[in-house]
Amino acid sequence: MQKCNLAVDIGASSGRVIAGYLRNDQLVLDEIHRFENRMEEKNGHLCWDIDGLFQEIKTGLKKSVENNYQPLTIGIDTWAVDFVLLDKDKNRITDAVAYRDHRTDGVMDEVFQLIDQKNIYQETGIQFQPFNTIYQLFALQKENPETLDKAKYFLMIPDYLHYLLTGKITNEYTNATTTQLLKATNQKWHQDFLEKLNIPEHIFSDPIEPMQKIGSLTPELQQDLGFDLEVVLPGTHDTASAVMAVPAQNTIYISSGTWSLMGVEHDKPISTPKAFDYNFTNEGGANQNIRFLKNIMGLWMIQEVKREWQDQYSFAEFVELAYQESTFTSKVDVNDQRFLSPASMKEAIKEYCQETRQREPETAGEFAKCIFDSLIESYYQTAKEIEELTGKTYSTIHIIGGGSKNHYMNEKLAAVSKKTIYTGPGEATAIGNLVVQMMATGEITSIEQSKQIINQSFEIQKF
Repeated sequence: MQKCNLAVDIGASSGRVIAGYLRNDQLVLDEIHRFENRMEEKNGHLCWDIDGLFQEIKTGLKKSVENNYQPLTIGIDTWAVDFVLLDKDKNRITDAVAYRDHRTDGVMDEVFQLIDQKNIYQETGIQFQPFNTIYQLFALQKENPETLDKAKYFLMIPDYLHYLLTGKITNEYTNATTTQLLKATNQKWHQDFLEKLNIPEHIFSDPIEPMQKIGSLTPELQQDLGFDLEVVLPGTHDTASAVMAVPAQNTIYISSGTWSLMGVEHDKPISTPKAFDYNFTNEGGANQNIRFLKNIMGLWMIQEVKREWQDQYSFAEFVELAYQESTFTSKVDVNDQRFLSPASMKEAIKEYCQETRQREPETAGEFAKCIFDSLIESYYQTAKEIEELTGKTYSTIHIIGGGSKNHYMNEKLAAVSKKTIYTGPGEATAIGNLVVQMMATGEITSIEQSKQIINQSFEIQKF
């Protein structure tokens, strides 16, 4: 049997269980199990089927053995900000409400009535998004204060899935930083903010850094699966894992998927007034650094347009169609809140073009070109802001993740930014997750070695 590590990487639309192992100094990946993930209406809110996700993880574990693997460790990463609460008996007492749910509409401004906005940024270094955990918790406090009274444990989505595997309660650091409730200076929960918002401090445990083993499987799971393995904390925030897979250092990166996360790795937070104005964030990195970055809307927009076209075109076809619309020049501000969760993405784009007196897109190619050109414009602007805020000039931008395969955007970004664009690996999040597990077990001994392995294992393209 082939010994391996298992990365569970769950995004907003699908999840995968991927086996990884080293062979001749190369990282070999094998996708064992892929499954759907989607939001569903439940108790008046948009929620994730978190118990369904755990069943899929168990299926992946069983399939790994059927595929002749001997898994030694497993680690889970997901999107950020969403959470569940458990009571004193460790039973879940909330649904896993999704960040696109409307419960946080207008809540950010209510929080600013209680805590000064600039103070929140100075203390946490986290950018303002209406769905950050701080606003979700305050929305819950207003809607269901008795639930918070009953709560004993706060767990973010991957923390909860790790708990179901091990029975251990953890708040992993990289994901904890995205709550906008953690002090940037000392990685402690912000007592003063919690008090002002009437959120009980005792539900949070001290954040734990990635690269640590947190325990074996529960006895029930061992019996069910017929084997045991170690659970290791990767960067449980998928972007933290993805950034670990950037093959180079000292580069601007874009982790490109449903969201585009664009930034640099930095040794300390930058929470200056200018960084506040540009809405940059200082999230925890999986290797004890800061991911200084900006959240940009990303390929969610084309995913939604694809869905509205009844999946008539593949993503590759949308790229080809964009090339054919050279005369169409309309662009939108991809970070406009109307694109976060519209009833119709196509209508939202047309409405924006109408308001800004631009030609409205009609064909699939025009929609694709409008979205891609708008993203490129946002990337170009963000790169300039990064250089201004860090006081450094970067000659390269490295794009990782699924969006790195978009030839149209890679080519145009190189032309617009006058920088060299490198792309790949596409499976960055799973790779970063696996690399951290291998560093925890000593199989990989340094960040430098991990970068070297990634470079010789995956195809990197240059534009």
